[in-house]
Amino acid sequence: MLVRSLGLAATCAVFSVLPVRAHHSHGNYDITKWTTMEGTVTELHLLVPHSWIYLEVKDDKGQPTTWALEATGPGGLQRVGIKREDVRPGDAVKVRCHLLRDGSNGCLLGYVTPNHGDRARGHGVEKDWDGGGGAGGPAVVPR
Repeated sequence: MLVRSLGLAATCAVFSVLPVRAHHSHGNYDITKWTTMEGTVTELHLLVPHSWIYLEVKDDKGQPTTWALEATGPGGLQRVGIKREDVRPGDAVKVRCHLLRDGSNGCLLGYVTPNHGDRARGHGVEKDWDGGGGAGGPAVVPR
């Protein structure tokens, strides 16, 4: 009876972890191509499991459009040296990311370069907002 109970507990433990692992797929992004854009941060949300930057970018007609950019969570950002104050709403930034496959205004962030003018907050220094390898790619990404 004890063996049967332990077997059932082990099986339940394995199946309870599967949904957590499945949610980390980057399948909705085209990770074969990089897109670069510049804009102004309107919102920054450092959340678990993923952080978000909302970026106002001018479209081809000069009209502002909002983009939702997905990054790793705060723990992953902290591990690669990114601090909460590095990017704030109102800051100009340049990003390299992978677009959503459905064509909507969203990206999987790879790299963010702040252009806010404050050297103490990393002005002009590109950092990896995927937390280790640039949005599912190798640790070194060609420019």
